[in-house]
Amino acid sequence: MNVSFHPNPSVSRREKILDLVRRQGFVSIPDLRDALDVSESTIRRDLEILEENGEARRTHGGVFSTGPSASVRQFGSKSGQWDKKRSIAVAAAEQIENHETILLDGGSTTYELARQLVGRPLQIVTNSLPVANLFASSDTVDLVLLGGAVHHKTGVTIGSHANEMLRSLNVQKAFLSVAGINERGFYNSNVLLVETERSMMQCADQTIIVADSSKFGRSSLAKLCDWSNVHMLISDDDLAVDWQARTRQSNVALTIARPISVSTRSELEEKSPPPAPHLLPSNSNAQPSPTS
Repeated sequence: MNVSFHPNPSVSRREKILDLVRRQGFVSIPDLRDALDVSESTIRRDLEILEENGEARRTHGGVFSTGPSASVRQFGSKSGQWDKKRSIAVAAAEQIENHETILLDGGSTTYELARQLVGRPLQIVTNSLPVANLFASSDTVDLVLLGGAVHHKTGVTIGSHANEMLRSLNVQKAFLSVAGINERGFYNSNVLLVETERSMMQCADQTIIVADSSKFGRSSLAKLCDWSNVHMLISDDDLAVDWQARTRQSNVALTIARPISVSTRSELEEKSPPPAPHLLPSNSNAQPSPTS
């Protein structure tokens, strides 16, 4: 007689939790306890591990799926700049009022911002499949996903269809990421992406650039805009003093994000969904966007 068993009961239990969550969207802790016949403390420990692995998000009373399936690649927190990106995202979230209409592009810093906005009442326009995936089942967000050709390496929509759709929209604030910033302006690495981001800027009352300090003093393939086209820039506390001065001299409002302490990091991880799903098959060789 063949007996099927998993060599690690804890792993098997967490796989069952993931299966339930992915099929139902949200599962309460009492329902998980009853379904798996274990204690609530055991369930909570499993949920903590699943969230640390970027596979689910805990919330009050249960856990919900943010969309990725087992075959979806994740942007883990591999970047050495990740704490800086997260601090920038927290500072950017403070610039957003409830019920505002905002636009988020497809960089990892703007995705980190999106994570901070989960649960808030907003209208969100995006060309990012990972961002849309995050809010698709939200009952607090009115989501608009721009159409167009999907750039396979970054999971964003670009091109004439996206640009045409943007012409009919208006947002109060557009949050954009860039690959480089120098004295002449702001840059990204993809010409079609830059065209779409220019359309984003044209439909926004305010353009806000979110960029960690490593992006300064660099250029890239395509120029996005001049300094005069940007209303606010949010960066981390490692931004050199001369760049801070140059930003203010250009009449661009500058916000320096506070560093994230160990306690704050734990608090954010408790509240935030998992890292960005890269909507590509897991055997893809695609890399995160250079605008990340």
